[in-house]
Amino acid sequence: MNDFNKQIDSHMEAIKTLNQFDKKIDELILILKHTVRSNNKIFFCGNGGSASDSEHLCAEFIGRFKNNRRPYAAISLNSNIANITCISNDYGYDQLFARQLEALATKDDILFMLTTSGNSKNIVEVMKQAKIIGMKTVAFLGKDGGDCKNLADFEFLIKSNNTARIQECHMFLGHFLCSAVDEI
Repeated sequence: MNDFNKQIDSHMEAIKTLNQFDKKIDELILILKHTVRSNNKIFFCGNGGSASDSEHLCAEFIGRFKNNRRPYAAISLNSNIANITCISNDYGYDQLFARQLEALATKDDILFMLTTSGNSKNIVEVMKQAKIIGMKTVAFLGKDGGDCKNLADFEFLIKSNNTARIQECHMFLGHFLCSAVDEI
């Protein structure tokens, strides 16, 4: 078997583990649909590749996924370079997402955090801020969950040490949620 086929097999093994989340994902879909119907906001954040994935999912909600529909209020906390440089310089990189969430979020909004390690301090801090605000939180995690394990209302832990497989599973989950919300 060549490396390409090994990568496909590895991907398929990781994707098959997602069926453990079927009940949890159904509950999250109801909350996400309520958030959208109520014209509340969906926030996303992550670092590195997870930052790109969070921006991608944000765009699916604002633009469209499959169906033409009204745009949903979604904000990626890692996409405004002025905010990133200002907050990182003045308050430290650990406060990058938490400071923005404090300014923009309400208790009726929902926060998605994507992290393959679960150990990013700025993700831990934004989760703490979300709890202070009283909003729902969703963590797409990898490896053993790191410092973020058990901090979110909804946790989707991909128990793998392969960053690519973790991110592929996170995107599958995100796209599934987009398709479910597109149905309203």
